Amino acid sequence: MKRLKICAAILSTGAFMVAQPVAAHHSFAMFDQKNVKILKGVTVTKFQWSNPHVYLIVNSGGGTFALECNSPSNMTQAGWKFNTLKEGDSIDISFFPLRNGKPGGALKVVTLKGGKTLDAW
Repeated sequence: MKRLKICAAILSTGAFMVAQPVAAHHSFAMFDQKNVKILKGVTVTKFQWSNPHVYLIVNSGGGTFALECNSPSNMTQAGWKFNTLKEGDSIDISFFPLRNGKPGGALKVVTLKGGKTLDAW
């Protein structure tokens, strides 16, 4: 009986160690979360509803911005759908910019044409 408990403990510890990489997530240190940028009247070029994160690509007078969003399930809970944004839509956005200064970041909020706002985090 004691042997069985030891084997069970070893197996459960091993299973826990194997499962850890699956639970890992990348850092958001690349985004300056103390700085919020706002762009008005940007045009949606692509809205990619995919795991592990949704992505939004927009064009503005300052160039093309690639914005990372939350997971599809979290965005659904916040009121988003896979077709909330379409190519050509004009929207206002706020986002946490990339620390390296390149045009992109983590999308924070979208304001749709009718004034409705949706959180992306």
